[in-house]
Amino acid sequence: MKYLALALLLCALLSLSNAQCFHQVLKPGATHCQDDADGTWHPVGSSWRNSNCMDCTCEGCCYAYSTPKSFPSNCVSVFDSVACQYIVHKRDDPSVLCPIYGAVGK
Repeated sequence: MKYLALALLLCALLSLSNAQCFHQVLKPGATHCQDDADGTWHPVGSSWRNSNCMDCTCEGCCYAYSTPKSFPSNCVSVFDSVACQYIVHKRDDPSVLCPIYGAVGK
């Protein structure tokens, strides 16, 4: 019974984590931080979206999009790096969008 409770606790903790984000330690007294992707400098307390489609603060970044994992087999997902999102459309007709049944992230 002890092991079952431990397993349930670990599953609950796992669902609280977000593998789509990373955190970094801000040096005490810092007034600015540098974005690792773009090399741009930002004031502490600000937020921005970098060229990797990540929403960032000086404490870390998270992906700004979800990745489709479940959609009809006659469809394809294509990443739009300008809009920072995946578009799922018919393989033979990109003008027809497809439903997304499941996605990960964000």
